[in-house]
Amino acid sequence: MSKVKIKDIKTLADTKYLKLYDAEYVNKNGDIRNWSIASRKDLSTLRGKFFNEEEDTADAVIIIATHVEEEKLVVIRQFRVPINDYVYELPAGLIDKGEDFKDSAKRELKEETGLDLLKIDYDKTKSKVYISTGMTDESVALVYCTCTGSISKEYLEADEDIDIMLLSKNEAKEVLKSNERIDIKALLMIQNFIDL
Repeated sequence: MSKVKIKDIKTLADTKYLKLYDAEYVNKNGDIRNWSIASRKDLSTLRGKFFNEEEDTADAVIIIATHVEEEKLVVIRQFRVPINDYVYELPAGLIDKGEDFKDSAKRELKEETGLDLLKIDYDKTKSKVYISTGMTDESVALVYCTCTGSISKEYLEADEDIDIMLLSKNEAKEVLKSNERIDIKALLMIQNFIDL
């Protein structure tokens, strides 16, 4: 068992979708240190997780969708404020209160692409994996699925500036060769799609 132990956690910033906490912990040498944690969870949930070993659920879904008729991978190119640019990504979104990851995947795929989720591949799907543990406790459900329908921007929210693409293997190779910005999850899934 690790000698590292979180002793206290305090709120530094609290916004609608993101919080910043200061975690005071004892490192393996017994020294008291501090670590900043970005989280989507409220302080009560985080305290329960850290101090009472309570289970938490995934914060979001990332959708690896293959269009059944087209036999192509669904990819989006979205404007992201933190990099002030567009980036290739997979459809994704936060899990709303009261939803499970399956409902969220269906809703988010429809909202971001106009496509309808057909079937989740539960052998590949992971209900909870982590994104960037050096900075955040954010976890996601990585949902592999098939979909159908036509691409549409009809369901996008005002702050979503998204281009939707169905990529063939050759088109996916061109995306990887380009100098465009690409999310690491999208990069790995595009590589995996090409290798199938």
